Amino acid sequence: MQFDAKLLLLIGLGLVAVYHVVSLVRGLPKLGSVKPTVGLILHGTVTDFFDTLGIGSFATSTTIYRATKWVKDALIPGTLNAGHTMSTLAQAFIYTQVVEVDSVTLVGMIVAAVVGSWVGAGLVAKWPTQRIQLGMGLCLAAAAVLTVAQAAGKIPGGGEAIGLTGVKLGVALFGNFVLGILMTIGIGLYGPCLLLVSMLGMNPAAGFPIMMGSCAFLMPFASDRFIRLGKVDPRAVVGNIIGGLPAVLVAALIVKSLPLTALRWLVAVVVAYTAITLILSARRKSDEIEPATA
Repeated sequence: MQFDAKLLLLIGLGLVAVYHVVSLVRGLPKLGSVKPTVGLILHGTVTDFFDTLGIGSFATSTTIYRATKWVKDALIPGTLNAGHTMSTLAQAFIYTQVVEVDSVTLVGMIVAAVVGSWVGAGLVAKWPTQRIQLGMGLCLAAAAVLTVAQAAGKIPGGGEAIGLTGVKLGVALFGNFVLGILMTIGIGLYGPCLLLVSMLGMNPAAGFPIMMGSCAFLMPFASDRFIRLGKVDPRAVVGNIIGGLPAVLVAALIVKSLPLTALRWLVAVVVAYTAITLILSARRKSDEIEPATA
């Protein structure tokens, strides 16, 4: 049964990977140049390398995009989802096959996250810049708090379970649905999902295929909605793919783990600063009046 579930999961990942590639090829050239700069490629390498090791990529990418002004604020949520999808698919291909987790829990939480992301992408892609700035700012503030908790060792250690049933499963499904929505605003699912399953008594190791599988299945569909509405930066997306895919393979298959506590403290400080600047930007009167829909 477990083997069959893993095989079906592999087939599913392959299908959504094809769907995502078709979406990129069909949609990105219509939005402008797809030729990335060296900086955008290096960004993909660094963020997806540490993402694979557990740091997360959305908060760090948002910080880099805002500091360098490589991506406009209004395009950041869509660019995060579309740009990191291929790397996340690679992570899911690896981790869902080597870590044991209950099939019902895994599939159920993945489906819940996909539904949440579909709902969220349809809303966020139509938001004006100021609302996106405020949403990202608040989400990054939450991400900074979570990163501090991780660095300080305050995240619950979890239990030994590799699956959930009853009320706990219901809580997990609803929680991942909400996290799927938040993914489209710009807060990564990895850290919160790991916290969720640990608090419900699961082995944190079992959280890796859940969080990576959830993102791998939800991001292609969310990305497609953002691309169709023209809410991504095509150069940044391509740069992230070129730099990110090799970084995932190196991190997952060669490096495997690093002492990341000091880096988490640094990320927390930088992300908190970015959150503050986004919130302040959202509060200022915009010089540009934007329509509510693309």
